[in-house]
Amino acid sequence: MNPMELEPVCETEEMPEHAVLSYLRKDRMPHMWCPGCGIGTAVNCFGRALGESGLDLDKTTLVSGIGCTGRVAGYVNLDSFHTTHGRAIPFATGMKLANPELKVVVFSGDGDLFAIGGNHFIHAARRNMDLTVICVNNFTYGMTGGQVAPTTPPGAIQTTMPFGNHEPSFNLPHLADACGAVYVARWTVYHVKQLTRAMKEAMNKRGFSFVEVLAPCPTLYSRRNRLGNGVEQLKYYKENSVLKHGAPTAELDIGFQGEIGVGKFVDRERPTWLDAMNGHHAKVIGEQYRPWGVR
Repeated sequence: MNPMELEPVCETEEMPEHAVLSYLRKDRMPHMWCPGCGIGTAVNCFGRALGESGLDLDKTTLVSGIGCTGRVAGYVNLDSFHTTHGRAIPFATGMKLANPELKVVVFSGDGDLFAIGGNHFIHAARRNMDLTVICVNNFTYGMTGGQVAPTTPPGAIQTTMPFGNHEPSFNLPHLADACGAVYVARWTVYHVKQLTRAMKEAMNKRGFSFVEVLAPCPTLYSRRNRLGNGVEQLKYYKENSVLKHGAPTAELDIGFQGEIGVGKFVDRERPTWLDAMNGHHAKVIGEQYRPWGVR
């Protein structure tokens, strides 16, 4: 008998849809990120966090800036906005104040948020704007050629620092903490369960919440520094991450291929900008004042 004429012993069962696909714009696939890039894992964790958050997704919106991570806005199945370079946070601030019922999430990269966008970050945290900011930190400008970034560790090679970076880098949890963020956490894309939980906690926190996500960039940062592929970078995260819940954020600097302090460092309460404005104006103006965003 011709083997091609044999009937199958059993029909192949249809595979269930991946748990995160309902949170993605499937018509935009395949995505543009390189093999081994950690941004896709961060998006996977974000989709799972959305599913566990209990948020009304019709009132949840995502804002991204420019860069590799800035493309997240185009792939997540929410009302999303891909804004100009460094302006994701002011754009998100305007959305939140125009419609206080929205849960507004900013999802962008270290260059976009802390170089050209750094001034916006520190003042949004100072004001305690009710935003969740997720930063994928791969220590480089991945989309534009691998220039030195505000988070590039001293000694690391970049296109604009071919003999190694001589500038001190930002300690992002310390910066967020010092500026007034009410929630601050850092995880790597190796720590998928912890990262998912942190994203969920950050989105359910009122006020300015910040999650740093360390992710490999094999195409530029890892290649130029001869650190191997994405898998080898995950091994580095596994072997060098140290749990430091509640640690003083000033002690969380990251050196070149050094120890990585991970965990939840800040979880506190203080009035959001809108609460503070309403409280102040009600006190000064009196009964004639109608609080904004209160129904």
